[in-house]
Amino acid sequence: MYSSNANGYEKYSSSDHLHQHVDAPATGIPVSSGTEPYFTTSHEDMSSQSGHSHMTYPPPHLGPRALVPWSTGLFDCFSDPKNCCITFWCPCITFGQIAEIVDKGSISCGASGALYTLIACVTAFPCIYSCFYRSKMRQQYSLEESPCGDCLVHCCCEGCALCQEYRELKFRGFDMKLGWHGNIEEKNREVGMTPVAPVVEEGMSRDK
Repeated sequence: MYSSNANGYEKYSSSDHLHQHVDAPATGIPVSSGTEPYFTTSHEDMSSQSGHSHMTYPPPHLGPRALVPWSTGLFDCFSDPKNCCITFWCPCITFGQIAEIVDKGSISCGASGALYTLIACVTAFPCIYSCFYRSKMRQQYSLEESPCGDCLVHCCCEGCALCQEYRELKFRGFDMKLGWHGNIEEKNREVGMTPVAPVVEEGMSRDK
């Protein structure tokens, strides 16, 4: 009698251990790295596949976006003579307009231009501030880091770098005089004014 109870107890404990192992919730965490398959278990899979685990694959990793060249060269300043003159005499204006667009309106043109002027007066090297916006702008539009590093471009050719960035934003459809919020309002106005063709139901006559 004792041996039969022991066998029953052993059978019960082994089945209970199996039951707990099967009903363990799936964590969804891959057990291996790379593209090797990993296994997950769910209650639906147990009912449809008689307790067998379901093999899945991790999602493919997307590669980096391809870099594109700038729309104009670094030394094409005279392609926009007006901006070239403004940048030569008051680079803070051009930088403020660029910074407002790149920051998506979080900082106004005036505030960015004032900070640029302050850094120029204190350190005489405003490029230590403006070069970061070139890097940020390149990341937003996947632009190439050419002809050299961002800091080096601004340190050696501050005015040319600002003019190139200004022309790039104009090439991408921004009206630099309006700022970020002005451009957004202008785009919304254009969308709202788009004419919609009238809908004429079948069976209805225009002449009455």
